[in-house]
Amino acid sequence: MSTTAALLSKDALPTHEYVAQLAHALTHRGWLMATAESCTGGLISGACTERPGSSQWLDCGFVTYSNRAKSAMLDVPAALIATHGAVSEPVARAMAQGAVAQSQAQVSVAVTGVAGPDGGSAAKPVGTVWFGWQVAGRLHSEAMHFEGDRHSIRQQTVQHALRRLLALVEAADAHAG
Repeated sequence: MSTTAALLSKDALPTHEYVAQLAHALTHRGWLMATAESCTGGLISGACTERPGSSQWLDCGFVTYSNRAKSAMLDVPAALIATHGAVSEPVARAMAQGAVAQSQAQVSVAVTGVAGPDGGSAAKPVGTVWFGWQVAGRLHSEAMHFEGDRHSIRQQTVQHALRRLLALVEAADAHAG
């Protein structure tokens, strides 16, 4: 199944439903969340703050669009970016770690990708997005390829980031103890 088809399947929920479930899961555990966003430019934090009371579970969001901002705000080593590129697994993971380290959060989500319409390459075509999540000290990462225009790619990124974070938060109980 293509990434786009998976997001539009009958199992997909509207973004605000993922936010509502995530809010409940984080509040129930007494955890705070931080975001580290590049290609989405704050859309994940924006989706979260649409929900009243989000200050109970959302600590902060970092919009680190430039490489310099990734290094300055999230302590992503410039050498890591130079070696792997901003759109890469090591950078997404470092962003997720940096978001937790620079906040009061126990969980984070990081996204870095090529939303288009320009900027893609053969190795990293438009629609390539790397995700990083840190949940209760455990680091996770994943690459996805989304299709569509810039708006669609960014919206799919937000939804996938939140859906996967929710799953990881819910699974964290199984790994504790």
